[in-house]
Amino acid sequence: MKYSSTGDKVFDFFNVAILTILLIITLYPLIFVLSASVSEPIEVVTGRVFLLPRGFNLDAYRRVFTNETIAIGYRNSTFYTILGVSISMVLTIFAAFGLSRPDLKGRKFLTIMITLTMFFSGGLIPLYLVVKNLGLIGNFWSIILPSAMSAYNMIIMKSYFQSSIPQSIQEAAIIDGCSQWKLLVRVILPLSKPVLAVIALFYGVARWNSYFSCMLYLGSRKNLWTLQLVIREIVIQSTTTEMMELGLISLDQIMAKEALKYTSIVVSSLPLLIIYPFIQKFFVKGVMIGAIKG
Repeated sequence: MKYSSTGDKVFDFFNVAILTILLIITLYPLIFVLSASVSEPIEVVTGRVFLLPRGFNLDAYRRVFTNETIAIGYRNSTFYTILGVSISMVLTIFAAFGLSRPDLKGRKFLTIMITLTMFFSGGLIPLYLVVKNLGLIGNFWSIILPSAMSAYNMIIMKSYFQSSIPQSIQEAAIIDGCSQWKLLVRVILPLSKPVLAVIALFYGVARWNSYFSCMLYLGSRKNLWTLQLVIREIVIQSTTTEMMELGLISLDQIMAKEALKYTSIVVSSLPLLIIYPFIQKFFVKGVMIGAIKG
């Protein structure tokens, strides 16, 4: 590679150095968690695991896959994610399509009002009171409905519909007799696979990683807990140094819970790691379109 000046060389050096540091910072926690999940528990508890596994032990994975609480959390998270993403995508597509139509009266006003919700919200307590007054406390719908649509995701999809799908194609479809519904289903959506994949991934990651709303609305109903809330409980229970000092818990129990903590984190991340490669080809394209055109 040829450089036109010394400045280019200096820039390239610092660029590579900074990106390398960011790569290490990003990857190290992932590698550490994976190594800790398969290492001997005593090595993890005593802080001897830094990068590579120390020993090899899969007992924690056996306990995870036979743990009823984790199985229930996995089932609930999968259900909430599939249902939540489906509802969110339907609402986002309809809202984005409607606001992208040039003949919609009050389109700019509606867009501004929706955009304002990205910066100003009612707050946590009013939201909780609304959910409570709707009778959704302790119900799985309290996890789905309050966050059913993201204004940010809707704006990205609206921008894609407006700028990336030629207006001439839409006009030709209308001239050929397409209704607004057929235009959306037969023309817009088939040409919008990149942005649909990106928005679905955004919603899916948010749903899968959600635990605060579950903790807030479901309380002690452990049969409805998400996997992330179950893991949070495991992490809290594994922080038992004081209990060990008081003789209330043994070293073996400490090691078992510590190994279970890291293993649960690995297992909870698997679905996203498996799904991402299949939509990676759409991801970069969709994100760039949403970022550049608005």
